[in-house]
Amino acid sequence: MTYGYMRNASALYQDTSARGSVEGADRHQLTGMLYDGAIDRINQARGAMRRGDVPAKGTHFARAHAIIGELRGSLDHAQGGPLAARLDALYDYASRRLLHAQLNNDERAIDEVVDLLTPVRDAWQQIRDQFLAAQKRAPGAVA
Repeated sequence: MTYGYMRNASALYQDTSARGSVEGADRHQLTGMLYDGAIDRINQARGAMRRGDVPAKGTHFARAHAIIGELRGSLDHAQGGPLAARLDALYDYASRRLLHAQLNNDERAIDEVVDLLTPVRDAWQQIRDQFLAAQKRAPGAVA
């Protein structure tokens, strides 16, 4: 087997694995995947920036922006109240800092965004049991 074949097979496996994870996930898990994906793409952008790989840097920053946009778009301001407004402001700020990092090769801005998103992601993972309990209490609730 050639290196190219192994690389393509690995990419296909990862794509299939990710697709399977998404298809079997509930809303809570999907949001967690978005947080993980955003942080991963930001770190990949950092690596591309360090290597001087401009096309990869652009791709990873674009994906991080898209994921943060998805997180922002998933906010329910009617039910979320002040928390939704705070998260909206956080996502807006993170997007602006990422754009700054991309345009200026500013790793401190990348660190700042990762440092902002990581505790939110960790808190989201910690409330999983509460989410499941609420789903069990709600008759006919869809995850």
